[in-house]
Amino acid sequence: MPRKRVPTGTTRELAFPSRGNDIEHFEDDMRITQGAFSFLPDLTDEEIRKQIDYGIGKGWAWSVEFTDDPHPRNTYWEMWCLPMFEIKDGAAVLYEINACRKAHPNHYIRAVAFDSTRGVESVALDFIVNRPSDEPGFGLVRQESASRTIRYTTRPYATDKPADRRY
Repeated sequence: MPRKRVPTGTTRELAFPSRGNDIEHFEDDMRITQGAFSFLPDLTDEEIRKQIDYGIGKGWAWSVEFTDDPHPRNTYWEMWCLPMFEIKDGAAVLYEINACRKAHPNHYIRAVAFDSTRGVESVALDFIVNRPSDEPGFGLVRQESASRTIRYTTRPYATDKPADRRY
């Protein structure tokens, strides 16, 4: 049974039937923590630009991606534009980030740096540059099966609504 969602920054009470009627109090301040810098406060445009310039200096290609389903296993987000392989100025990437923010203000948006060096050929750096105003969080689903096996999976509350009305 999913927990009732409450606005960010409020206190929530949760009863555990297996423990009698004990109530646990905890502070609800959910933030998706994917990519670099996700435990820090949101980056400013100036800080984002510095990271982009750092990646350009390393020869990395940049792309901008967005999603409304930030499940940790959802690694394939929608691409906003084609990857920018031969750019020399971080302003181009920041322009695309701002265009994506304007088109999808209530989605997660991330900047992704790809290192095409032979032998590496993978994502070198990615970080979230935009978040919805309300991050609903995840529910923990418990499944019991044969031999008293218990499995847990996470389910994003955002997917309770259709894709076009999640945020």
